[in-house]
Amino acid sequence: MSTVSEIYSVLNEMAPFSLSMDFDNTGILVGNRSKVVSKVLLALDCTSEIINQAVEVGAQLIITHHPVIFHPLKRVNEDSVVYQLIRHDIAVISAHTNLDLAWGGVNDVLADSIGLKDCIGLEPIFPSENIFLGRVGSLSQPMTTPEFAQLVKQKIGAVSIKFADAKNMIQRVAVCSGSGGDCISAAISCHADALLTADVKHNQFLDAVAAGISIFDAGHFDTEDIVIEPLCKILSSKIDDVSFFTTHKSSIDAI
Repeated sequence: MSTVSEIYSVLNEMAPFSLSMDFDNTGILVGNRSKVVSKVLLALDCTSEIINQAVEVGAQLIITHHPVIFHPLKRVNEDSVVYQLIRHDIAVISAHTNLDLAWGGVNDVLADSIGLKDCIGLEPIFPSENIFLGRVGSLSQPMTTPEFAQLVKQKIGAVSIKFADAKNMIQRVAVCSGSGGDCISAAISCHADALLTADVKHNQFLDAVAAGISIFDAGHFDTEDIVIEPLCKILSSKIDDVSFFTTHKSSIDAI
């Protein structure tokens, strides 16, 4: 049977943890590396609700995109997610910025989801290793800003789309999953007509339009959760003695 450490090694081949950015916290963050695993639950975040789902399916390991431990812990009590994980003897591996940057990772899934072709890297992070934050590619045909917003909402199942319209036709598109408002300059340098990302600040909407590029905020969860199913399929194909399950519950609601 596979162990937590062996599953980590498979993930490391797909999205090397050495790519993780300096501010990040990735890898085996909770649990025994030698623990034998027969069931794994994949989720964007690790919350109390996700832990309960893991317990229900009998998972010994949760794989998340967002780190279960990001800021230093000041206490671990009965209300703590880490306490609940230890209590239920569930390990956690978090693959965050390494999965964002890796080819075939979150940004490639986002680009593929909306039909971008001939994608290249957006913003160089480790240029000598051909590692980039975000992707830039082209749609099969140009469309208006509202048309593109509808396309994105449909293709990634976004709850909502906020956008600022530069009144340009959109064909060349830059994407950056999660918080990518700072990628406006990189998108402009790549001659993109639009930037699709999330967590866009008010001034970034204004700055983009002033620079002649339309910008779209499709939500942090929805621009990243799309990687969970493809990741599950890849892991299932590489590890045949483990059952993989997925969940797509966001902790954020909207009306």
